[in-house]
Amino acid sequence: MATNNADILAMMREPTRRERGYRLLMQRYGKALYWHIRRIVVDHDDAEDALQETAIKIFDRLPSFKGDGDLMAWVYSIATREALQSLRRQTSLFSSIDSLGDSLAEKLPAPSDVDGDRASLLLQRALLTLPTTQRMAFNMRYYDDMSYEQIAVVTGKSVSTLKTNYHYAVERIKEFIASNPL
Repeated sequence: MATNNADILAMMREPTRRERGYRLLMQRYGKALYWHIRRIVVDHDDAEDALQETAIKIFDRLPSFKGDGDLMAWVYSIATREALQSLRRQTSLFSSIDSLGDSLAEKLPAPSDVDGDRASLLLQRALLTLPTTQRMAFNMRYYDDMSYEQIAVVTGKSVSTLKTNYHYAVERIKEFIASNPL
């Protein structure tokens, strides 16, 4: 029997079934959340740490979720905040997370001789040249196939701002790839 988000939410609100609902929620979104976080922080260990913090906060903050919104967007917003917090811990007091692009690029794996791997790595490098807001808009739209409305819930940005960020991200990625061919 397939369980939808409303069923999971109902389980998580019932004390005797809360853990089962939580497990179902993490089964449904855990892998996607890991990759969402990983695309932001790049490093596997940092992604695992941020995912663990995300899981704890989801469990703890469930009572504050009103249930009138998109559960997936709510979960992604927590994951996004944790990923950004992980990046903030890597910066100095006077720098922004946008300045981490080069150090994050150093964490990417070495390119292999497989063209698909090299193309994927080139895209990842291009993404790391983007400002964080553009990178997140691109990642959620391209990789997570989220609507602009869902991304707006996650980021707190307007749909028009997200469309602009996505457009600029695509243009900058094209420019990067054109100037750094395989």
